Amino acid sequence: MTTGTDTPSKATEAQGATRAKATTGAGAPGPFVLGVDSGGSGLRVALGSVDASGALDTAVCGEPVRTGPEGIDAGHLLEQLLPAARHLLEGQGARHDSGIAAVAIGAAGMATLGGQLRAELPAALERALGVRLLALAADAVTAYAGAVEQRPGAVVAAGTGLIALGTDLTRWRRVDGWGHLLGDSGGGAWIGRAGLDAAMRAYDGRRGGSAALLARLEAVFGPAPELPGRLYPRTDRPAVLASFAPEVAACAGHDPVAAGILREAAAHIAAAAAAVCPETGADGGPCEVALTGGLFRMGDPLLVPLREELSRQVPRARAVPGSGDPLTGALSIARAAADGDLRLPRHPTLLYVHGDGPRNDPDRRRQNGTVSR
Repeated sequence: MTTGTDTPSKATEAQGATRAKATTGAGAPGPFVLGVDSGGSGLRVALGSVDASGALDTAVCGEPVRTGPEGIDAGHLLEQLLPAARHLLEGQGARHDSGIAAVAIGAAGMATLGGQLRAELPAALERALGVRLLALAADAVTAYAGAVEQRPGAVVAAGTGLIALGTDLTRWRRVDGWGHLLGDSGGGAWIGRAGLDAAMRAYDGRRGGSAALLARLEAVFGPAPELPGRLYPRTDRPAVLASFAPEVAACAGHDPVAAGILREAAAHIAAAAAAVCPETGADGGPCEVALTGGLFRMGDPLLVPLREELSRQVPRARAVPGSGDPLTGALSIARAAADGDLRLPRHPTLLYVHGDGPRNDPDRRRQNGTVSR
């Protein structure tokens, strides 16, 4: 949790929790559910009731969970999660080792780097908190649950990177999310890199250059010839590239090169949505497509061409605003699992569910999801 020191103790971590009372259900009794969102900006934890919507309380741990040679570090995640969970339970007058019916953890990289979490967290959380029902989900799945809930549809989650996920509630379909070197087409790093490329072209005098973007490059990063030396040694290159995306958007109104970059990004985003959108949505209606993530806060310079591309590439779809974020999605997955009403497809890496809940219907507890590419 956020504190004023670089190496906080677990006690000071608990005291420094960021707390936010929900507008519904505050003070409701257990049994409780716990939702967790682990991403590049840190760990967020929400405590909710099985029988009431919304969060009773939340905590924020500002340090991102480490990734090592064996994938996402289970020990480091637990070092942050357990004090936060105990702090939230204390706030509701509950014991640390009982009262949590289910936990759902969504993490960036879960599908490819979550092996240690799947191997170690079930036993560790049962020992520490008495948890016997645990869902481990890719962050795209919790983003889906937060945006579309448990209906068939699709979600495009875009920030620094980009991933699209869709389901007809029998299987998952995933597109992209391959990182800034192999994909994430249309995401923040992709837009930023395209903008910097256009700026460097202008510096060199090559075709496709943008004087406006060159001016923004020099304002943000300094002289253009020094950019490679500033950028290449950085370990956070995708974030640095993505930091230039707002500059592209700011230039799009008066610079045709910048506007063209955003039109191409919109085409990539719509293509990802088209690839994952099921033929029909809930009750045979249009497929719902939700757009989530910080990239879409860029506003009209991106959203106007994106709406045009969605109409052209996915005419069967209906764009909808996301109803919640990945933390909301994690909490809703935990609540549905505790109720035995988790309708999203199970999958060994995208949505892995371990253990049995007291309310679970045995017919629902199958790791039977499939994913197509």
